[in-house]
Amino acid sequence: MSSSSSKQGNFTKLALSFLSGTVLIASVAVSALIIGGKQLSLLEGWELSFADTLVRLQPDKGIDPRLLVVAVDEEDIRNLGKWPASDRVINQLLDKLNQNQPAAIGLDIYRDLPLEPGNAELVTNLQLTDNIIAVCKSGNGDRDRGVAPPKEVPSDRLGFSDIVVDGDSVVRRNLLTLTPATNSACPAEYSFSFQLALHYLAKQGIKLEKTSQEHWKLGNTIFTPINNDTAEYQNIDARGYQILLNYRSPSLVADQINLTDVLKGNFDPKLVKDRVVLIGVTASSGNDFLYTPYSKGQRQDLRMPGVVVHAQAISQILTAATNNKSLFWTMPGWAEVPWIFVWSVVGGVVAWRLRNPLIIVGLEIVAVAGLLGIGLAIFSGFGRVPLVPPALALLLTGASVASYKGYKNYSSVAQLPESVNSTNYEEDQTQLPQSDTVESNLLDGRYKVVSNIGKGGFGETYLAEDTKRPGNPYCVVKQLKPTRTDEKFLEIARRFFNTEAKTLETVGRNDRIPQLLAYFEANKEFYLVQEYIKGHSLSDELTPGKKLSAPYVVALLKDVVEVLQFIHGFGVIHRDIKPGNIMRREADGRLVLIDFGAVKQLETQIADVSESNTVAIGTSGYAPPEQLLGQPVLNSDIYALGMIGIQALVGVPAVQIPKDPVTKEVIWRDRTSVSDKLAAILDKMVAYRHEQRYQSAMEVIVDLKAYIPPQ
Repeated sequence: MSSSSSKQGNFTKLALSFLSGTVLIASVAVSALIIGGKQLSLLEGWELSFADTLVRLQPDKGIDPRLLVVAVDEEDIRNLGKWPASDRVINQLLDKLNQNQPAAIGLDIYRDLPLEPGNAELVTNLQLTDNIIAVCKSGNGDRDRGVAPPKEVPSDRLGFSDIVVDGDSVVRRNLLTLTPATNSACPAEYSFSFQLALHYLAKQGIKLEKTSQEHWKLGNTIFTPINNDTAEYQNIDARGYQILLNYRSPSLVADQINLTDVLKGNFDPKLVKDRVVLIGVTASSGNDFLYTPYSKGQRQDLRMPGVVVHAQAISQILTAATNNKSLFWTMPGWAEVPWIFVWSVVGGVVAWRLRNPLIIVGLEIVAVAGLLGIGLAIFSGFGRVPLVPPALALLLTGASVASYKGYKNYSSVAQLPESVNSTNYEEDQTQLPQSDTVESNLLDGRYKVVSNIGKGGFGETYLAEDTKRPGNPYCVVKQLKPTRTDEKFLEIARRFFNTEAKTLETVGRNDRIPQLLAYFEANKEFYLVQEYIKGHSLSDELTPGKKLSAPYVVALLKDVVEVLQFIHGFGVIHRDIKPGNIMRREADGRLVLIDFGAVKQLETQIADVSESNTVAIGTSGYAPPEQLLGQPVLNSDIYALGMIGIQALVGVPAVQIPKDPVTKEVIWRDRTSVSDKLAAILDKMVAYRHEQRYQSAMEVIVDLKAYIPPQ
């Protein structure tokens, strides 16, 4: 007993570890929204379309050997010379068929008025032959009394031809019975297809019964009627006795011969013997066609002849009564709530636990595909479960949680101005500090601190002298302070430190990036020692109100993008490109990238390696949206460089350059005169969605090299 309780407790803890208050709140809110929308029928169209897709994905069950369709096609009408055919022709057709002992014959052709010659013979045949089912139409109300049946045909051999169609004109329901209106010309209570199925089953010894719940029963199968909110439906007209129609085949549900061949005797008698034979018009001029789930997704807007739809309905009833199959079961209304909620939680957990937006989107798509796969498997087992509501719940909850994380990350950026929104190192490098030694002791036995040139939340930056090199050259020492000092924490922090330091050492081999001179640990603190770059930053060149020339901007872009190509080749993202982090080296005038955002990421990792969220690194105005959400990609650096180019052209700080409130794209071209070619390059560099930007620095280089300045 205690073991069972322990297992339950462990499961609960495991489940809670994957959830959070944010996920639960978002899941409840989104689920309530989706369920409300479903109740208001806002999702019904989508749900029915998905259900149609599942129908089309089902394998074709082929021809039902219990059925035969005698089709009146265009060739038959030409041979007869007119349509409708005379009563004599119809009577001859019925006699030819009955000679081969069919189980039942269904005449899906209205004969409410005599069509001489031959009316008396036809009326007698219809009255005395007990296996012929005639058709009539119930109508829609006072103004539409329907179509009357042939005279003197008993009611137990009448069937109404009315078929239920949905709001989009698609037939998805099988109407078995209804109570005719008092003024209806058609007294039939059973549908044409149900009446034919009952006559066939009666010969098999299967009688129609009613259960204690007033449900129809054939054999061992209970035909449970749908209500106004069954399956994909909400607030439909469910009058009469309706079930969900399960199609057997997209086209050939039964063997088919035409009227002319029957009249001439050109058919195999085995096609008729002991079968349900339906007679109906399939000629396009007959205009008896209906939309089905198979109509969509076709090259042409295909419709199914009415007589074939009746055959589909008969096949479903016969299969259900004899094989206990083909009737759909549906999820109860109360079960839809947890069903939708579970999928909502799945979307929230994926967005909460993962960081990379591309991976989140990919897994959300996989989850939706999994949901549709489950729906298809259930549909194959004659089950119907909601698919659109849980799919929407999954995606909306995932988007909500991801947006909330982005907002929190953005808030974290605003609350960490020292480590995110500013870099102090380059601000103080323009002139050499002269005083106030911060520490008297040498770091690592060789680096003598000269001045403190920067301070952040997780460490400090010093200008120092390397006492073991000739001339004691200056260097920059970055001190990183872990927030905890226990050994387990330090071991993880040490691993982060060594990995990132090796990355900086690799990219520092480029002469346009400060070289990493050393890295070490002392007194449970970590240190990076980098080359000191003497010169001034681009902040001194890009002064507000001063518009720089296009050649200056092109040269700037070419210079920096070459460095980006180098670091991106190692999978390294700078993360904080801005004028203050681009130095104009005094020795040769070349531009040098400093203060890599990788160091800032290292600071946050060492500060708290247990933190599961990515802390945003970047500077407002230069950092693209995905970077402010803590998910930078390689071309995030390209965006920042493009903003620097635009700033140089318009003479306004990047943070003050407006963006379109709808598209979020940068609005700048009205502030300066520049060639369309250069403007197109910059626009592509700063596209709001990273998928629409240049995907590599090399692409930028190619376009810049192809750019020819206007004369």
